[in-house]
Amino acid sequence: MTTTESSFGGNSFEGERIEEIDVSTEMQGSFLEYAYSVIYSRALPDARDGLKPVQRRILYQMSEMGLRPDRGHVKSARVTGEVMGKLHPHGDTAIYDALVRLAQDFTMRLPTIDGHGNFGSLDDPPAAARYTEVRLAPAAIAMNEGLGEDVVDFVPNYDNQLMQPEVLPSAFPNLLVNGGSGIAVGMATNMAPHNLIEVVGAARHLIDHPDATLDDLMRFVPGPDLPTGGTIAGLAGVRDAYATGRGSFRVRAKVSIENLTARKKGLVFTELPYLIGPEKVIEKVKDGVNAKKLTGISDINDFSDRHHGMRLVVDIKTGFSPEAVLEQLYRHTPLEDGFSINNVALVEGQPRTLGLKELLEVYVGHRLEVVTRRSRYRLQKKEDRLHLVEGLLIAIVDIDEVIQVIRTSDDSDAAKTRLREVFDLSDLQAEYILELRLRRLTKFSRIELETERDELTAAIAELRELLSDPRKLRALVSDELAEIAETYGTPRRTLLTEAAPSVASTSRKAAPVLEVADVPTRVFLSTTGRLLRVDLQEAQGDAPGPAARRTKHDAILSRLDTTSRAEIGAVTNTGRLVRFSPVDLPAVPPSSVQLGAGVPARDYLGLADKGERVLAIVSLTADQPLALGTAQGVVKRVTPGQWPGKPDFPVISLKPGDSVVGVAQGDDSDELVFVTSNTQLLRYSASLVRPQGTQGGGVAGIALAAGATAIFFGAVKQGASAVVATISTSSATIAGADPGRAKVSDFADYPGKGRATGGVRAHALLKGEDALSVAWVGAAPAVAVAADGGVRKLPETLSRRDASGTPLDTVVGSIGSAVS
Repeated sequence: MTTTESSFGGNSFEGERIEEIDVSTEMQGSFLEYAYSVIYSRALPDARDGLKPVQRRILYQMSEMGLRPDRGHVKSARVTGEVMGKLHPHGDTAIYDALVRLAQDFTMRLPTIDGHGNFGSLDDPPAAARYTEVRLAPAAIAMNEGLGEDVVDFVPNYDNQLMQPEVLPSAFPNLLVNGGSGIAVGMATNMAPHNLIEVVGAARHLIDHPDATLDDLMRFVPGPDLPTGGTIAGLAGVRDAYATGRGSFRVRAKVSIENLTARKKGLVFTELPYLIGPEKVIEKVKDGVNAKKLTGISDINDFSDRHHGMRLVVDIKTGFSPEAVLEQLYRHTPLEDGFSINNVALVEGQPRTLGLKELLEVYVGHRLEVVTRRSRYRLQKKEDRLHLVEGLLIAIVDIDEVIQVIRTSDDSDAAKTRLREVFDLSDLQAEYILELRLRRLTKFSRIELETERDELTAAIAELRELLSDPRKLRALVSDELAEIAETYGTPRRTLLTEAAPSVASTSRKAAPVLEVADVPTRVFLSTTGRLLRVDLQEAQGDAPGPAARRTKHDAILSRLDTTSRAEIGAVTNTGRLVRFSPVDLPAVPPSSVQLGAGVPARDYLGLADKGERVLAIVSLTADQPLALGTAQGVVKRVTPGQWPGKPDFPVISLKPGDSVVGVAQGDDSDELVFVTSNTQLLRYSASLVRPQGTQGGGVAGIALAAGATAIFFGAVKQGASAVVATISTSSATIAGADPGRAKVSDFADYPGKGRATGGVRAHALLKGEDALSVAWVGAAPAVAVAADGGVRKLPETLSRRDASGTPLDTVVGSIGSAVS
């Protein structure tokens, strides 16, 4: 075999061809071809319909399969196979992934596929294609509407055996509504979803005002509207994206601070940033707690479900500020996440970065072309039909002659020729008459044809006028968009704010103060059993006057000046002292103390016994003894500073059937006061009662008559001004039916007696009255409270100590002091 010298200096066999090429040139060409294929055929959406090729082919093929919203679902694997075999020559995994995304309502603002089965979540992948089922969603019908009317160009598929649309008609701006993402060679796109109603509003405004500015359009589209809601913090980056096609914004989770229990607060997240799942948040929170980046968090739980939606609960430790912990979470977890907008899409086959106006202009131009082509198609169809109808009318008028012509013709071609010559018909009209069925040759058919002719003539005139007038064409496009928005539009989900985002900083700044400051605090216990805290540090400066501080709801049973993080005690009617801290109590400013805003003491302290109620709040660090009085007339003073280290413990040993009626904390100079149901009041010095340990049972405090009980016990500072308020009743009446009679007298009118004596009369009972229902001794003014917490009036004039009082209008349940 002969050989020839090759260009490489070697030998080549006869019949072979070896070409010398430049490797860099070949690599460059191959890379560019590959890059163009990825950009145009895979990764980037078309600016007109907002779809990548695989998405477009899925929706088109499902439409061809008849998978309409009013029909049953079919296996996703079947759809994937049809798309892969006929239109998209790539792997089934890529096709199914694209199909799943089109069905996920947490990814798409307006899903175009109706999925049945497990299509995944933000944390979990979907089930395999053989387990899920799909059909077109109603919005997909609007995307495909008009494909049979030559509204878009069709191109061959990968093997030139089938045709597919180059672009879908897209009756709504899908690219802006559903957004999109993709990574090509040397470029990428990332577009945020928007609200359909807002986008349509901007598109219609652009149709009416082609020279509209960006500010004009942003009045309709103020910012993205994400499928998962959330709050966009800061809009400067959004405007940059709308102006240039590139920008960024940050999304915060939607949160509320709730009382998980009476003593425990929590952060409840009901919406998360776009494409952020709860499991990712939980993982980051746990990592942050373990790394000491996050403090003040005791637990995090996900209570989300399909029926109640998202509910992610972060438990806050006692003594920590929920607002400060939330700010910390925003900084170090995906509860605040960034979104970078890069509006890259294909325009006339070329990738371009588009702002809001450019995106709308491309879409509006596409719809104008679609409607124009549709109108031309319909005009042609109606003109063709009118031509046939007119031929039929000619034939029906001279039907006998038509039949004679046909019968005397040798064959169909001759008959068609003679019909054209005799009746001056076109070839199409003659052919149509030859195929006419005899049953159409009735008088009624002629009337129908004449009606159809008139309707076709009117429709043709309307279409010609539409095509000749650009203003009417644009108005029609605008009206169709308005109809789409009304049909498929939903309210905005994402809140837009100008608040600055909490971007995590790498600089060494002072850590935020998370714990509630230990500031001077006054704790109030109302007569209806509600606890409230007032931070006195806020009162510095312009202190409110007594009128401003006075509550409009409820009265004070006990108050204590302490600090917000101190440990104090609550004494109940069972003789038990419960330790607690006021740090998590509802706090109000001193200028507007509303006791109704407090928390029920039994809930805050976790009292299990329904009959147990709190009588007073006391200091555990004061050196003043605690004084208690019981219903059976026992008095006890407890030695201070010797409290057990338990969370709760008894401070008095009660006899069976006995209960504590009052608690006071003071020194030996105070005067202890008992008031009994049979109207007796006894006062004596606290020094007459020797303090005991917590296990003691106390000593006799007042001598009670047969059947009488002590209904009030308290203490009055030596020399202090005080009043005695009493309300009489009759035990024979139904409880709550008789308001009784009220009396307010000066405490100084009551002489002091010895301990365990009977005291003096404090209220004169009238006929029919046999006892006191309520009694109270304390600093004026006395505030009466009904069962609903509303304030009731007491007599303003002081009466003598043995007077009978004045009638009340309403029933009083308790008496206490005013806020001070």
